[in-house]
Parts: sequence; C-alpha cells; structure tokens
Amino acid sequence: MTENETIRDEKNPGEEMPKMAQEGIHAGFPSPANDYMTQAIDLNKELVRHPAATFYGRVVGDSMIDAGVDEGDILVIDKALEAQDGDMAVCFVDGEFTLKHLKIRDGRITLVPANDKYPSIEVDEGTDFKMWGVVTYVIKKVR
Repeated sequence: MTENETIRDEKNPGEEMPKMAQEGIHAGFPSPANDYMTQAIDLNKELVRHPAATFYGRVVGDSMIDAGVDEGDILVIDKALEAQDGDMAVCFVDGEFTLKHLKIRDGRITLVPANDKYPSIEVDEGTDFKMWGVVTYVIKKVR
C-alpha cells in the first residue's frame, strides 16, 4: 500500500477509513523500516466492548484534571461494567451528572475528584445517587 492509497469501509461503500501504521506508533526513536500504512482502525471495535451499553460524553469542568482529564475530552462510558473501587465513573448525584473516582470501602461509596479545589462526595441514604457507567477510555484533542 502506498502512502496515497485509501482504505474503503466495507460496511459503508464510498466512505474512506483512516489508515493504520502496521507496526504501531513508536513513542521513542523513529523506526525507518516502517514507512508504510496498512489496514484501518475501527475505533468502535477498539474502544467499545458492549455496543448496546456504551455511550460517549464530553467533559465539562476541571474536577478531574489531576487524573489527566480536561474540559472538552471525550469519555467512552460502559454501562455494562460493574463499578469497582478506583474506577473513574460517571454518576448521577442529586439531579446532576458528575465524573469522579470511586472509593468503595465497607459498602460505602465516596466520589473523589482529582483536583484539590473540590471536596469528595460521601454517598449516604439521603443522597439521590445512581451509578451511570464506568469510564473505559478518555479521548483527548492535542491540537
């Protein structure tokens, strides 16, 4: 495949898909042996394990900046996964969605931000709380 060739999407004839570097993208020194591109990456296949239960959301706010999650980032959220201690999750708390790390100890849930400007949220009987989904990927724009 030459540099100018395109890959056709078999499911949607007429649409082109991005090319993929066959040997991956090295983050160290460049590899002169890998000057060609092959097969396309289908981001849905790469990022989505449970298609019927996966959603995308755009981050608003800065409560998770110390975890590398910035305003405008896109979250891949899987509602089929059971949340575990330490997961980054989207939760519905008192009528609003929020993104936090989960701290689960002795059956109690604490929502922990990754920014010292914000307090943790202790979930108790009086809290209108729903675990909405576990974040599996964060997609960032770098330019």
